[in-house]
Amino acid sequence: MDKIGFSQFDIASYPRAGHWNDPDMLEIGNGGMTADEYRTHMSLWSLLAAPLLAGNDLRTMTDETKSILMNTEVIAIDQDPEAQPVKKISEQGSLVVAVRPLMHQAWAVGLFNRGDAAAKVTVAWKELGLHGKLQVRDLWAHKDLGKIADQFSADVPSHGVVLISVKH
Repeated sequence: MDKIGFSQFDIASYPRAGHWNDPDMLEIGNGGMTADEYRTHMSLWSLLAAPLLAGNDLRTMTDETKSILMNTEVIAIDQDPEAQPVKKISEQGSLVVAVRPLMHQAWAVGLFNRGDAAAKVTVAWKELGLHGKLQVRDLWAHKDLGKIADQFSADVPSHGVVLISVKH
């Protein structure tokens, strides 16, 4: 997932409505990855607007796998009708920040930690071309975080992600 998924940023500008890059099926629930890695996988595919093809056995999936594959807020990013491409706006060692514009003047922001230890990841609103206080929602926690000025920081687990939506 890591090698295939993050290499998609090189071709992320090509998709548009009706034409999508396809980094292959989701491996969520097939074993070999942690729950954090599965959330990273789903977040990345959704930011890429990739086809969300479950590659696991639906008859035997766990509740945790179901909660990842059926997170409607994350799926909504993938299915956003504006069909805007994702952009990697920063990469510092193993830390990556990616943003995708969404309809209704909203943005999806992924704070990824590809490293082997937890790390703090920060995105400044000016990196998104925005300013002021923005309404922030954590899409995996299903929690509004309030209006936050200037920048957002999160402790991101090893091989994990914090996926937020922001809007004025």
